[in-house]
Amino acid sequence: MMTVLLPMTGATVRMACRTGTYKGDTLRVAPDYVQGNVVILPSGFANDFARFCELNPRSCALIARSDPGKHEIPAIAADLDVRSDLPRYRIWRYGSLVEEPLDIRHVWTGDLVTFVLASSHTFEQVLQQAGIAFPPIDPGIVPATYVTDIETAPAGPFQGRVIVSMQPMKTQDAARALALAEAAPDRPGAPFHVGAPEAIGIRQLGRPDYGMRPQLRLDEVPVFWACGVTPHRVLETARLPFAITHKPGCRLVTDVLRDAFAGGSLRLTA
Repeated sequence: MMTVLLPMTGATVRMACRTGTYKGDTLRVAPDYVQGNVVILPSGFANDFARFCELNPRSCALIARSDPGKHEIPAIAADLDVRSDLPRYRIWRYGSLVEEPLDIRHVWTGDLVTFVLASSHTFEQVLQQAGIAFPPIDPGIVPATYVTDIETAPAGPFQGRVIVSMQPMKTQDAARALALAEAAPDRPGAPFHVGAPEAIGIRQLGRPDYGMRPQLRLDEVPVFWACGVTPHRVLETARLPFAITHKPGCRLVTDVLRDAFAGGSLRLTA
């Protein structure tokens, strides 16, 4: 069987997506580069969504925003074409998913604004630098994901409950991860909550709303991370005439180095 080598830089991942040679999950590709969740909206809703991100930074930490109609965002990636450089997209009309295309050129207009939001995986670099092993997830596997009873702060048509994914961590590692998050509360991708699921409205840990049923060992506690499903559900609730997102797991891989981003700065590769 032929071995397929996955692209390992932001630029080569994007080019592989653009040419249709890579269509998979981005979870374990280009591990040195920041990946972002993508939301694309008509410009008439852009300011409200930007305000929503500002009010809910833990669930929707904004990395970058494009100008209307522009498919490039030079601040985070060179030679970016957001219409084709993700493995797969989702197209929404009035809150309903209508298509999952490989590119969105056929629906692109000069009125669209792209938002790139931080993923929880952004925090992995912080944990690794502290010597904490981030729990592995196999590509294509959806971790246990829950709808909490915590309401997001509304902005315009955008509102809804916070959604979190859960991964078990050893008790001592979870405590250190929480301490790192509390030391830098504005750092994107930090844990949303550690332990006590009922404190955020999760009454049955063994029955997630999405994803696989979790398994915790005796020396592990549940660690909850703000999930990219939150803005998707918010868009469904808002029932906009038109919106585009990434397909879960199929994120935009930027040129921003994760170690620099973890340290609080954006630094592009040469």
